[in-house]
Amino acid sequence: MSNEIIFHHYPTSPFSEKIRLIFGIKKLVWRSVEIPNMMPKPDLVPLTGGYRKTPVMQIGADIICDTQLIARELERRFPAPSIVPYGKGLPYGLGFWADRIVFMPTVAIIFGEIGDAVPEAFKKDRAAMSGNTFSTATMKAAAPFVRDQFRAHLSFVAEQLADGRSFLQGDEPTLADVHAMMNVWFLNGALPHVAKPFLEEFANVATWYARLRAIGHGTMTPMDAKEALQIAKNASSGSKSERDPYDPNGRKPGGNCSKPSRFPRRPHPTTTCSLSCSGDRCRRSPRSRT
Repeated sequence: MSNEIIFHHYPTSPFSEKIRLIFGIKKLVWRSVEIPNMMPKPDLVPLTGGYRKTPVMQIGADIICDTQLIARELERRFPAPSIVPYGKGLPYGLGFWADRIVFMPTVAIIFGEIGDAVPEAFKKDRAAMSGNTFSTATMKAAAPFVRDQFRAHLSFVAEQLADGRSFLQGDEPTLADVHAMMNVWFLNGALPHVAKPFLEEFANVATWYARLRAIGHGTMTPMDAKEALQIAKNASSGSKSERDPYDPNGRKPGGNCSKPSRFPRRPHPTTTCSLSCSGDRCRRSPRSRT
């Protein structure tokens, strides 16, 4: 079926866990393609045109990269139950808080503790992707500061739950919960003994987190990466050409879609299909979808 959800991810990816939780909230059926947690990614990069990060969602020949865009696409295609029932703006904005402001201290806590046991190939991969060095010593030295930061951010979640509500915005889980959960899940999965004191201090966060975990991930069945590639080759994109009249750079559909990137990539010819302030859609030539 060319319209089924195909999700390219790996089990320990915190950004993938966001989308898996959305699958659970929306009770979706999806196919799972497990990808490596570092380069090379020989079956993913030809599909994405060079994009190497995790996760990626595929529906036929439409390839959606970045968790923010994946969440938007899932909400567009499967609007009930909604993950943004009280408005879209702030929940999507909260993603940048989770993905950057909270994620970086969480990374430092985790790899400051286990970094010496991490394979050198993984360290080199993440250094190349981030444009910075992967220094376990630096992360160890920062441990007291980043633990303070993590605790402070977790207190925001605790304060929001202080009136006894089940989820951050009320009785049902929303995108706000998805974003706020990610780093708790990441730390608890990697270092449960480190997460434990935080969850003991903020007991309502621990209860909220358990409630989210109980939702599950929808209904998943595995798929081979080669099958996913073949589906993309045989399908046609459902994206329509749309112009953004307020594009600050004056871009129009049909122009070059390539953007500067510090990530290693295979260049594929692409043209802009549609533009918006929340994300662009690009169309690749059939020859490059190999």
